[in-house]
Formats: sequence, structure tokens, C-alpha cells
Amino acid sequence: MDAGAPSIGFNIVLPEEQHPNPYITPELSLSFRYFAIRKMHFAMRARALAIFPGGFGTLDELFEILTLKQTQKMAPIPVILFSRAYWTNLIDFGALVERGTIREDDAGSFEMVDSAEEAWAVLSCAGLLTEPPLREP
Repeated sequence: MDAGAPSIGFNIVLPEEQHPNPYITPELSLSFRYFAIRKMHFAMRARALAIFPGGFGTLDELFEILTLKQTQKMAPIPVILFSRAYWTNLIDFGALVERGTIREDDAGSFEMVDSAEEAWAVLSCAGLLTEPPLREP
């Protein structure tokens, strides 16, 4: 938003009051009634995933995308977890590898960062384009 780029948001209608993120471009703010449909649209369109500390919904979306990547049901995209301290305290990915519940390369399917600069470096190394690719006619 600060850079003047459009930002899309997929909001969910919940019994508790839920408002769209104020950084979303208003005409790109979409509301969904069902989590599954929201996640499907999100996964189909995402070119990268930036996850910030959150609760059950955040974990649900994180693990949905990681599972789709792991099972090759979606194109691989960079996944960035903001706040190393939060994520390493919350989930012991190393223990999941040790117990054989995920592969070692699964634990490497995301990057943890502490700053926007670190995140941009990860996205740049992954080849994320700053402009959408031109579509063939």
C-alpha cells in the first residue's frame, strides 16, 4: 500500500465481527462465506505466502499451503514465516522430522524471517516478479 501497489484481500464472514484488512485495495476486497472456498481461491492465485503470527486460522492456511506444496497439488511458491521467535517457539519442525512425520525437505519448504528486507531477499531469490507475467493471446 505504501508503495502504491494494489493489494487483494480474501475476507471471511464470521459470527464475530470481522473487518477487511485496512491495507487492501477497496475494489479488491472479496468476502467469502466458507473457509474451503476462500482457501481454494487463495491457493489458486497466490504467488507467495507471507504468514505473520496468528491463531487457528493462520495455522490452517499455513498447513494447507504446505500440504498442497508437499503433495505437488499446486505450483511451488515461496512461503515466508515472519518472526523466527514466534514460529520456533510454536512449532518444533525439527521434532516432526525426527519423528518421521515430515521429511527433512518438507521442513525446508518455507523460510523464517524477521524483517521485510529479509522477506524481499527470499522472494527475489525465488524469482518473484514485481509485475504480473504477460499472458499469451
